[in-house]
Amino acid sequence: MDADINFYFDPVCPFAWMTSKWVRQVQAQRDYTVDWRFISLRLINAEVDYAALFPPEYEAGHMAGLRLLRVAARARAEHGRDSMAGLYAAFGAHIFDVAPDPVNQRTEGEVRERRGTREFVEPILARAGLPLELAEALEDETWDAEIRAETDEALALTGRDVGTPIIHFQPPAGVAFFGPVISRLPAEDDAGVLWDHVVGLARFPGFAELKRSLREQPQLAALGVDANTVGQQEDWRAGSRRQKY
Repeated sequence: MDADINFYFDPVCPFAWMTSKWVRQVQAQRDYTVDWRFISLRLINAEVDYAALFPPEYEAGHMAGLRLLRVAARARAEHGRDSMAGLYAAFGAHIFDVAPDPVNQRTEGEVRERRGTREFVEPILARAGLPLELAEALEDETWDAEIRAETDEALALTGRDVGTPIIHFQPPAGVAFFGPVISRLPAEDDAGVLWDHVVGLARFPGFAELKRSLREQPQLAALGVDANTVGQQEDWRAGSRRQKY
C-alpha cells in the first residue's frame, strides 16, 4: 500500500493513540493517506526484566497489546489493510476514551490484563464492523512472526532505543522517527500547522532528534485527565516510566 505515512502502533500505548488522533485530524483536512502498521511493546521488551525496569502492571498490559495485535493481523489478512483504520480507532476509543467504571472498580493490573480477553475485544470488533470470530486470534501465536517482522521493520528505520508510535514519512525513501509524542490534542485550526512543522523537520535528511523525557499524562478519559486539565508531569525514558536506571 502506497501511503503518505506509515504509522506503527501498539493499541495499548496512550501516546500512540493521542498522536493517531492528531494524524486523523490532519487526514480530515487534507488529501492524506495512512497505512496503519504494527509494533509490539511486548516484543520490543522481550529480553528485559519487567520486574526491575517497569511498574508492576506493565507486563500484563504489553502482553494484552500483543494479543490485540494478533487480532489486528488476522483482520488485515482476511479483510484487507483498509480495515486497520477503523479497527485501531475502535481499539483506542474503547481503551482510552472511556472513563474508568466507578462501580466495577479494578486494579490497574486487572484493567490492563483484561484488554487481552475475548470479553473485551468482541465489542471492539463489533464497533469496527468486523466478525467477532476474529477474537479467536487472541491466543494464536502463529501471528507473532508477522507482528515481530513489522516491529523489526519499524525499529530498523529508527534504531532500537525508542517507543511508540513510529512514523515513517513519505515511505519508502523518507525518514522515520519515534513520535511525535504529544499529551494534548491540538485544536482543529492548529492541527495542520503543527503537523507542517513536524514534516518540515522530517524532510531535512540531517535531522536526527528533538527530545525531552518529561511528559504530561495524556488528556485521555481512561487516565482521568480531561481536555481542560493538564496531566501530571512524569519523567519517561525510551517510552516508558522505568523504575530503575
